[in-house]
Amino acid sequence: MEGNRNMVVLVTGASSGMGYQAAAILARRGWKVYAGARRLEKMEPLRKYGVTPLALDVTSDASAQGAVAQVIQAEGHIDALVNNAGYGALGPVECVSLDEARRQLEVNLLGVARMTSLVLPHMRRQHSGRIVNVSSIAGRATMPMAGWYNASKYALEALSDATRMEVRPYGIKVAIIEPGGVRSDWGIIAAGKLRESSAGSVYEDFAANEAAIFECMYSRNLLNLMTGGEKAGKVIAKTVCASRPRARYTFGLGSGAIRVLHALLPAKWLDAILVTIFSKVKLRT
Repeated sequence: MEGNRNMVVLVTGASSGMGYQAAAILARRGWKVYAGARRLEKMEPLRKYGVTPLALDVTSDASAQGAVAQVIQAEGHIDALVNNAGYGALGPVECVSLDEARRQLEVNLLGVARMTSLVLPHMRRQHSGRIVNVSSIAGRATMPMAGWYNASKYALEALSDATRMEVRPYGIKVAIIEPGGVRSDWGIIAAGKLRESSAGSVYEDFAANEAAIFECMYSRNLLNLMTGGEKAGKVIAKTVCASRPRARYTFGLGSGAIRVLHALLPAKWLDAILVTIFSKVKLRT
């Protein structure tokens, strides 16, 4: 699709990280980019690339409808949607409140469904379109203390696969992005949520050790081994522009090894390895 004139893309979750970088890269490649997020002020620097920031909360019907309507009113069509908005609130399944679980599913899964349903009628009319859903390697492999985050990403993988088959007759392509370790504040934020959700529970020590591992990975030398936000943005942009996108694009620290181990090892072996790593391995601070 790259090189076509006046191609229009809407990127959600574009106030930071991969979404921000993807919006900037696509704009530099000649796309007309609309960047959506709740924090408009964080996207103001994107204007220098020609990006148009939009106030967008993917959990709100009115906000989502308004954002898509604004794009259609201004451009008359929409060629691609990047569903990047998402977050992770880690904690033991027993300890994470159902309100927090619903919130995570609302953003990571239902928000994607909401945005996709709004753009599909426009894409069908033009018999072309591209939907890129940003999942995670956590949508292919489960780890302790991330049950609800894993559940949201596993469900997103299934939703994306079903949508891909359903819209194929209309010339619309659906692809999934599965990042592993990406350089960001995700691990530090996740560690804080993990400690908070498990405080005072029987899982507190286990969670504290897992949180320490995340903090070490995301604040020390391993951080330099992770995929940078700009490179991650390039993967998203490449997927949007590809004439024949693959169903899945996996990248980032540990993503390949995690997939292989999850596919090949018996569950009891993998369980033992992960529990040992996250509950017993002590890292120097």
